[in-house]
Amino acid sequence: MKDISSSTKETLLKLQKNEITEHYIYKRLTRRMKGENQKVLLKIAEDEMRHAKIWQKYTKSATKPNMLKVFFYLILAILFGVTFAIKIMERGELSAEEAYQSIAEEVPEAEQVAKEEEEHENALIEMLDEERLKYIGSMVLGLNDALVELSGALAGFTFALTESRLVGVAGLITGVAATLSMGASEYLSQRSESGELHPLKAAIYTGIAYLITVTLLVAPYFIVPNVYLALLWALFDAFLVILFFSYFVSIVKDTPFRPALLEMSCISFGVAAVSFAIGLLARKFIPVEL
Repeated sequence: MKDISSSTKETLLKLQKNEITEHYIYKRLTRRMKGENQKVLLKIAEDEMRHAKIWQKYTKSATKPNMLKVFFYLILAILFGVTFAIKIMERGELSAEEAYQSIAEEVPEAEQVAKEEEEHENALIEMLDEERLKYIGSMVLGLNDALVELSGALAGFTFALTESRLVGVAGLITGVAATLSMGASEYLSQRSESGELHPLKAAIYTGIAYLITVTLLVAPYFIVPNVYLALLWALFDAFLVILFFSYFVSIVKDTPFRPALLEMSCISFGVAAVSFAIGLLARKFIPVEL
């Protein structure tokens, strides 16, 4: 094995540590998967270890995994699914491309490893079949409907009622009733379509997404006495939900992030703006004593 420069060795040590860390991540993730999914992850884990051993031939040093990074991705997988965690992790491979190019002259294997990282692993990841991803449509339905419907309702209640806890109670009742309604509608919809989705699971995913959104939007009215500050907080929560879910879908479905964010934001806040006006008009022309 020919000698390599100190800068190349430093780069290889970083790559080696990254490969061994990802090997441990994939090995741990296999415990959360079964069948073909487990085989996919085991194959990727083997590739990562093989790459680490290639770099070790040059560095002549053993490296330990970054266990903090391993723990982080395991938590990410538990909260948001294995596919999301893996795709976030593999995005880090994009920054490794420059490193492969910089060492290609001294390390002939770098080109082949780079090709495998770009093509082979991505192909394996696309094979992942995770149940919760099949129900993204149901989750989107629950989130979108809750954001549009409840943000609009809260905006209207805010100007019509002008008392924070009263608006919160009205929003909570509306939200819980709408959650049950949306879950039932999704169940009946999936039953009538006779598709691959389980009607009850689709209804549960829709209901959970709706209820989480309801909780986030209504909570400020029980915390902040000023009804208008509570509304601003609720709308900020709505934006955070839109931001996160747009990002989540863009990662797992490989779709553009900004158009989805812009579309959901415009619809939700557009409806809220119209509801502001309706609530204001209702209070002016239909006086109600509270």
